[in-house]
Amino acid sequence: MSDASLPPLPSSDRPDAAVRLREALLGASFTADGLLDLLGAPAYTALARSETVPALRATRGDTPLELLVRLFLLQQPVPRAGVAEVLPVDACLESGWLTSPGPDTLTATVDVRPYGGPGGEDWFVVSDLGCAVGGAGGIGSRDAGVVLGVGGASTTLAGITVRTPVASALDVGTGSGIQALHAARHATRVTATDLNPRALHITALTLALSGVPAADLREGSLFGPLRDDETYDLIVSNPPFVISPGARLTYRDGGMGGDDLCRTLVAEAGERLNEGGFAQFLANWQHVEGEDWQDRLRSWVPRGCDAWIVQREVQDVTQYAELWLRDAGDHRGDEAEYRARYDAWLDEFEARKVKAVGFGWITLRRSGAAVPSVTVEEWPHPVEQPLGEAVRAHFERLDYLRAHDDAALLEARFELAPEVVQEQVGLPGAEDPEHVVLRQNRGMRRATKVDTIAAGFAGVCDGTMTAGRILDAIAQLLGEDPVLLRDRTPAQIRLLVEQGFLNPVG
Repeated sequence: MSDASLPPLPSSDRPDAAVRLREALLGASFTADGLLDLLGAPAYTALARSETVPALRATRGDTPLELLVRLFLLQQPVPRAGVAEVLPVDACLESGWLTSPGPDTLTATVDVRPYGGPGGEDWFVVSDLGCAVGGAGGIGSRDAGVVLGVGGASTTLAGITVRTPVASALDVGTGSGIQALHAARHATRVTATDLNPRALHITALTLALSGVPAADLREGSLFGPLRDDETYDLIVSNPPFVISPGARLTYRDGGMGGDDLCRTLVAEAGERLNEGGFAQFLANWQHVEGEDWQDRLRSWVPRGCDAWIVQREVQDVTQYAELWLRDAGDHRGDEAEYRARYDAWLDEFEARKVKAVGFGWITLRRSGAAVPSVTVEEWPHPVEQPLGEAVRAHFERLDYLRAHDDAALLEARFELAPEVVQEQVGLPGAEDPEHVVLRQNRGMRRATKVDTIAAGFAGVCDGTMTAGRILDAIAQLLGEDPVLLRDRTPAQIRLLVEQGFLNPVG
């Protein structure tokens, strides 16, 4: 719940004030592009690491943009006279965006971070003071109800989300409203829920200051605020997925034992999806002794849904505990208290026989297929964001493969996906490679080992010949039995289609 010790927020009932403030910020080039031009790349990226010194050095002048950066991003008091030339000061004071600690100075009551939308939009994400960039920076250890701004997890989820036009979208655990902001671009109706009423208030501010229509904001946990009959075309959530002893910090700790919050979120999402709808989450999951982590995740997938689950990172329990203790700033406090909390985390993991914690993406699609497809894989390598289109295409390819048996595949035509390259590995001077690797330079940037026949097949695929005719030509060239080649190759074709190396034509 929201902490009463936190400072008051600007009024969410004054849209006129938000409109005037937005116009003033844009007029002063207080945008993502404007900040990059002013600060330069090193200082700009340092902000994302919670390092403010480079930005402070870059904003020592009194230009309108420098004043706004110090005011809203660096939380510095600024001269009232200078700000009055840029902002509607009286309206901002009355509506609570600014406060006056002295007769000649002003300070901001919230962080306001310029954020560039995917279509070039100039948006602004509101969050609690000190929480706009680089995480909580230890603030969370003092105030459980703080609302963070945009971090790496937020942008990751926004990048992997399928962005087809939909009638309805739901953001579960909206926080500062960044996912709702993105959803508003392609959803007619956006609903956002959060257990923390302060987060809902800040989401309203984010949407208003970004010039985006208001969302339907509801207080409560997970799907609790929804009516029994409510369903959606898109569900997204960057939930408080941290596996911790207790629920000390609202912004990150789920309050359920182990990974039960993420499991519950995934398991209950199926009945909230319309046919063909997507649900996409970030999550943590336990690696338990004597249990296959992939089987654990498969058990989460609700009936009637296809799923694609990608594990991006694994940490042992000590690394995991240290990461989140530092996130809360506990390492900077009393050493005995820090050790006690560290012990509590390890006790919790030991009791549950947890040896490591995985992090990754979970995507569900309501398909109604008789035999749903559930893919659980590990891919810790670099990818190219945004991946929303790659996610959508993955499920389209699953539909295609489900509808085509081996005989149908041989009668189909395929094209090699753009920017796929072939790598041959072997000893220098050897006549034949030891193995051949196909590698994507877009999207997931996958690499897969294939034999020379599959590599030759993929290289010939340009959409003009059926797979069967290509294999017959390869068989003739290599002196192979064409019937045997047709029998053993469809499995490799399926793999290349599933992983996006080959695209069906027609």
